[in-house]
Amino acid sequence: MSAIQKTTITNEGQQDETWFSSWFDTPYYHILYKERNESEAQLFMDNLTHYLNLPENAKVLDLACGKGRHAIYLNQLGFDVIGADLSENSIAEASKNANETLHFKVHDMREPFEEKYDAIFNLFTSFGYFENDDDNLTTLKAIKNSLSEYGFAVIDFMNVNQVISTLVPEEVKTVDGIDFHIKRYVKDGHIFKEIDFDDRGHKYHFTEKVKALTLQDFESMMEEAGIYLLDIFGDYKLKKFHKTESERLILIFK
Repeated sequence: MSAIQKTTITNEGQQDETWFSSWFDTPYYHILYKERNESEAQLFMDNLTHYLNLPENAKVLDLACGKGRHAIYLNQLGFDVIGADLSENSIAEASKNANETLHFKVHDMREPFEEKYDAIFNLFTSFGYFENDDDNLTTLKAIKNSLSEYGFAVIDFMNVNQVISTLVPEEVKTVDGIDFHIKRYVKDGHIFKEIDFDDRGHKYHFTEKVKALTLQDFESMMEEAGIYLLDIFGDYKLKKFHKTESERLILIFK
């Protein structure tokens, strides 16, 4: 789920608003972020599943799975995996990798699942995109209600304090011949990223908007949701969380 908007400007300068697919559904999202470190992601999955000591053939839900790169690796580790995402395009792409113990489905993370899972992973800041802040609490409750009796959930979020203190206001990133002009700023409790670029004679503009949720914000929501916060880590090697220094805010709960 995202609160991400798209505007396309035609060659003539007229605004084309006939396609309202989200940023995540466009090929440009995957072009811009194509350099994401696969080995780092796999190391994180290795460390996480080892820490949780998941049973063999455990049922794992990758919530907001995108095109399924983490779900696919979790399945390779021997788990029975479901990848879920609101993006129909991403699920269609991910489903090309489906097998007897790896499935994908379109799903809104605010809704609980009928099936219960031994582990639910919400990875790489796939939380906090809702326009209505109440939906964040609704999502936490849905995750809790989708866990098995002995199940664990993990939210891997950015460390807002560290992100804001190191925010790069403007940069140009060139990927596959496209110059992405990026502006970042903080406003109304959210971190914004404005992305502008030209491709094949068209001008594009996207806005990413993520709620700047701190550890204290998560703790308050979890208390209200009746969730027990078990552990907190600050990076993918599962080192201790430091408020000002850690790159990530990784929450283990049930």
